[in-house]
Amino acid sequence: MEIIVENIPRFLNAAWVTIQITAISVFIGFCMAIPLSVIRVSIRKIFSWPVYAFTFYFRGTPLLVQIFLIYYGSGQFQEQLNAVGLWYLFQSPWFCAVLSLTLNTAAYSTEIFRGGIQGVPSGEIEAARACGMSGVLLYWRIIIPRAIRIAWPAYTNEVIFLLQASSLVSIITVMDITGVAGEIATRSFAFYETYLFAAGLYLVIVYGVLWLFRRIENRLNAYLRAESA
Repeated sequence: MEIIVENIPRFLNAAWVTIQITAISVFIGFCMAIPLSVIRVSIRKIFSWPVYAFTFYFRGTPLLVQIFLIYYGSGQFQEQLNAVGLWYLFQSPWFCAVLSLTLNTAAYSTEIFRGGIQGVPSGEIEAARACGMSGVLLYWRIIIPRAIRIAWPAYTNEVIFLLQASSLVSIITVMDITGVAGEIATRSFAFYETYLFAAGLYLVIVYGVLWLFRRIENRLNAYLRAESA
């Protein structure tokens, strides 16, 4: 237990790295997933098929392989990346970790919100059209807010899965919780105590995320409580 106490500051810094990487990936992935999910339900194949190909690849291949392809594979395109001034980014394990997690969660979230869009009751859409809404306004005011409410529980699970999957970024030398735990355990041979403490940190963060997303869900569905009151 002494080794844990000595390294608490390192674990706390690693927990911040985990939260930071996950939060940035979730935010950018969410911003990507909303427009992509709208395109995904388009009846025009020229728009929907590229999005389908994107989600098919990132949902159908292991996240670890995606991380390796982005971090190690980008070295094969060093000359091209240098030409556009991006090589310094792909040299950074932190950037590659965020990029990998972002693309992965964007793909899963796109399909989650696609299901939400398709689950919006047709009566609500018809009522909105009867009020003169159509196109972008219809999606912005009616379909997307309703789809987010429908998909929110599934999206919460996706965020939790992403947080847990972020432990894979330690493979490319990012010092998150798992990375720091592995380094300490290898040096001290206190594998049980070290990884048990790391698991405890993940539990605290996960339940913090669950609490936050439950508050957001309650806020999104506040109108249902108002109607039943």
